[in-house]
Amino acid sequence: MGAKAEEPEGEDCGCAGREGVENVRFGPEVCVVDDGAGGGHAERLDRVDPSAERCPGPLFIRPGLEFLPKSYVMADPFHMVHGSISTMTSERIKRVSRDGPDRGSKNDAMSSKEIYTRCYFVRCHRSGCVTCLFPIPVRAACLADPRTEISVSRAHLSFNVRIPPAVHPQLMRTRFFHNLVLVSNALSRQQAFTSFTRPSIPFAFPKPPALAPLKRFFASTPATMCSGSRLIAIPVDREVLPDNIVPTHYDLHLIPDLEKFTFDGEVAVDLDVQEETTSITLNVLDVKIHKATLSADGSTQESKEVEYDDDQQTATMTFGSAVPAGGKATLKMSFTGELNNLMAGFYRSAYKDAEGKTNYIASTQMEPTDCRRAFPVWDEPSLKATFAVHITAEEHFTVLSNMQEVASKKVDGGKKTVSFATTPKMSTYLLAWVVGDLRYIETHTAGEHGPKIPVRVYTVPGLEEQGRFSLDLGAKTLDFFNKEFGTPYPLPKMDFVAIPDFSAGAMENWGLVTFRTVDLLFEEEKSGAATKQRVAEVVMHELAHQWFGNLVTMDWWNGLWLNEGFATWMSWYSAHHFFPEWKVWETYVTDNLQSALRLDGLRSSHPIEVPVKRADEINQIFDAISYSKGSCVIRMVAQYMGEDVFMQGIRNYLAKHAYGNTRTEDLWEALAAASGKDIVAVADVWTKVQGYPVVNVTEQDGKAAIKVEQHRFLTTGDVKPEEDETLYWIPLGLKTLDKEGKPQVSDKPLLGREQTLEIGEETKGFFKVNTDHAGIYRTAYTPAHLAKLAKSVHEHPSALSVEDRAGLVADAGALAASGYGKTSGLLTLLEQWSSEEKFVVWDEMLGRLGSVRGAWMFEDEKTKAGLKAFTKQLSEPKAKELGWIFTAGEDHVQQQFKTLVFNSAGLAGSKEVVEAAKEMFKKYAEGDKKAIHPNLRGGVFAIVLEEGGEKEWEHIRSVYLDQSNAVDERNTALRALGRTKVPELIQKTVHMSLSPEVKEQDIYLPLTGVRNSAEGVRALWAFAKENWEAITARIPAGLSLLSGVVQIVTSSFTRQEDIDDINRFFKEKSTKGFEMALAQSLDTIKAKDSWLSRDTKDIEDFLKGKKLL
Repeated sequence: MGAKAEEPEGEDCGCAGREGVENVRFGPEVCVVDDGAGGGHAERLDRVDPSAERCPGPLFIRPGLEFLPKSYVMADPFHMVHGSISTMTSERIKRVSRDGPDRGSKNDAMSSKEIYTRCYFVRCHRSGCVTCLFPIPVRAACLADPRTEISVSRAHLSFNVRIPPAVHPQLMRTRFFHNLVLVSNALSRQQAFTSFTRPSIPFAFPKPPALAPLKRFFASTPATMCSGSRLIAIPVDREVLPDNIVPTHYDLHLIPDLEKFTFDGEVAVDLDVQEETTSITLNVLDVKIHKATLSADGSTQESKEVEYDDDQQTATMTFGSAVPAGGKATLKMSFTGELNNLMAGFYRSAYKDAEGKTNYIASTQMEPTDCRRAFPVWDEPSLKATFAVHITAEEHFTVLSNMQEVASKKVDGGKKTVSFATTPKMSTYLLAWVVGDLRYIETHTAGEHGPKIPVRVYTVPGLEEQGRFSLDLGAKTLDFFNKEFGTPYPLPKMDFVAIPDFSAGAMENWGLVTFRTVDLLFEEEKSGAATKQRVAEVVMHELAHQWFGNLVTMDWWNGLWLNEGFATWMSWYSAHHFFPEWKVWETYVTDNLQSALRLDGLRSSHPIEVPVKRADEINQIFDAISYSKGSCVIRMVAQYMGEDVFMQGIRNYLAKHAYGNTRTEDLWEALAAASGKDIVAVADVWTKVQGYPVVNVTEQDGKAAIKVEQHRFLTTGDVKPEEDETLYWIPLGLKTLDKEGKPQVSDKPLLGREQTLEIGEETKGFFKVNTDHAGIYRTAYTPAHLAKLAKSVHEHPSALSVEDRAGLVADAGALAASGYGKTSGLLTLLEQWSSEEKFVVWDEMLGRLGSVRGAWMFEDEKTKAGLKAFTKQLSEPKAKELGWIFTAGEDHVQQQFKTLVFNSAGLAGSKEVVEAAKEMFKKYAEGDKKAIHPNLRGGVFAIVLEEGGEKEWEHIRSVYLDQSNAVDERNTALRALGRTKVPELIQKTVHMSLSPEVKEQDIYLPLTGVRNSAEGVRALWAFAKENWEAITARIPAGLSLLSGVVQIVTSSFTRQEDIDDINRFFKEKSTKGFEMALAQSLDTIKAKDSWLSRDTKDIEDFLKGKKLL
């Protein structure tokens, strides 16, 4: 347990000595001071002198606060700074949940003592006092301006507050939490999840106005968070299981049949009975329960019927006699299920051996809600339990699960039953097992910062040595994380398993991490630098989850980012530690940050903490918001706190919440305690609110000063006034020059709508906002200043870092595309920086140019040819300068740089590069596998396909079909097939996605390459419309893969008529499970349509000026 930050001293709130005050003490924790007139105050007893006749303060109460009838509490908003919920005792929650708040009370009026027994307590961080604020049932009191409008949505069990424009500026400075008090029980497994946020800056409050009339309303259980000027209502009408029963332990026995593709099973679940009940509801999907018995108090009864709800994915068992509350029970069930081919739950995975024979392994993928496909279970992340797993399988099979094997017993039929040690307390989505013919290689952790444990990589026969890189890195990473997190990895072993059919990149099952084969296996001589980095990042990401996600788990799926955002950031953090020469923090700006900004610039994006109601909604939020934006928030907070202090906060968080569940507020609390800083004020708005700002920067005439102003950014460029109300805490990172011409950085943040900053005469007009692009926003400069920054790389070479330069290009591209700037300005910047020496900057430059060409894909041929010529003009000299010969031990980043410009120049028509690619391919096709370096394989395939015909296409197809080739070599070939310009071959390519030749997990690969031409995009959409039923049969709506395919077949279009066509097609079809992806595609098309309308002439004029049109 880490040390807590010292609490600030409280203020004298004027209660002491007030006439008529009497002290009423009760219970072990708090007392309530009641002045007899409705005013009151709750204070910890450890702060109160037991002999005192009056409460000595600090007091939270002000004249406007009073305890109200009907369980209402009002607090003066001008002194309510920050509330932190304390958990009610479990006994009280059980009683209130069971008996209801009004039972035993005719008028529901409450005495002070009843307030205590039926409320939560809130500690004011500013004054240090504890106040009783949360009665049951749910109530809300708003003490805002009388003009404030409050609306209640019973359908969504939420409420919203809109502040009138007249009071907007003042309230926005305080994020108007001072004017809002939410009173809610918001029970979720014995916890409340309402929070308050303190202002981000000191504020001189005027004299409190007369309190507005209390506006009362009821909702079921709202939990509402407010950030900036937008109040985000998080609906809590989640489709969750009844809380009358809580599982504590599962004893599970499974018998898979890899010939019939079925499994039999039995499970005994130990239960805590919370309420007297005659029925039990749990989750099942595609599992048939044959028998269920319930044992309690020495008697056993069998369920006479099992009622299934396919929509809710539940089964309900009813018993003749009630089981009393407060006791223990055991539910035993026998069941059967299918070893499906959906890559979800308990499923089969196929591979071919060296003789070409198809074999199968059985493996699992439980996250997010597919454990219910494997056995009847309480399938929610907060319902943690322990698990004892037993599996009966063929005697020659390897059988693995989360824990180590403790027994293996031969049984009839040439089989064995393998038993595993009981797991720690964990969520159901982390349970895993694998059964099949597997081989392994092994190493051990060093044991310097925790126990020495075995680490293994398992593969199908013949591939095990390809896991050597991941094996060694995995062992080192576990040691590193043991040190960094301060809590040793708690399991006795770590297994990595390459699964032939896998829907994601990897899955962090505790102690048994499963991977897509291409994301675990790596051969130095057959794979390129980018593949090596991808494998490393995936391995480190999954190992970070062993702490963030497994040891400490989000309470519900709206907190997914706590798992994925942190694991993503930690993979970059550890990559920097192990591979400093990779310069990953430079790449972060063009990779993770841009991925987040690209998606979050769409109106159809979502907050990091997005409301999730149903199981079929969860897969849609495994996206760049939860992963990339989440990690960007972590990065921003870490830089604000300082990395060492941040990591100490993380250690405290993990130690405090080990084996438990948390919400975002728990993380902020731990970081605030470690740093003494108000992390909520800095970070809360970034997780609660969708989108991000653009900061407009203008120079002040005649002054050495600049004005910065923030507004909502949208890729479509059509921000509405009501969408531009949020004010963010923005780390400006203002870079200027000192008297010696050296760069200096001010860390002053932007707190309101606008701010004027002195930059000093000595900087001679040089300034740059968002140093190293640590902030999650775009920066818009005047055209004149952007031109000055472009020249500064020559005038002040050290002034702009690699991250600065890459970020400038990214912002210029995004702002041009959305109408905040002109595309000609972007193209001019690219031309000015054609002598740039860094890979990361070039990666962003060519990426932005690719976006321009993609938007103009369907425009006139002359303009398209001009843009292609401009690409060649830009990249060909750099490709020739760097060359395309790779030497042993060559710098990792330089390898990627050579690859990037070779591919760009070749696909833009550079004669010299095209000839080199053709020569490499000729030798490769003749049997010289080393003729094409692994780094260039994808580019060479693409170039020869664009230049060639059926002969080249068929050979590259044969590369994919050859099982002896490395997995990433085969995938590269499959992806490249779509580069062909021959219509018949385009048709062959798209139809391959539905053929048995292509695994379900890889269906997107041949489709991706087709999008690189207008003809391909049209053919792809026609194929999708014609074969929609076949596509959804291979990848059902419940899988996230379908969302990706929907975006592939729709998002490359550029005009409103395309939007209309797509809408017509899906109008009569269910979009359940991918509606978010579809909306994002349509937003992307709309943005390109607006871009074309604005800048078509601008680009034509630019190209004419360069004699390219």
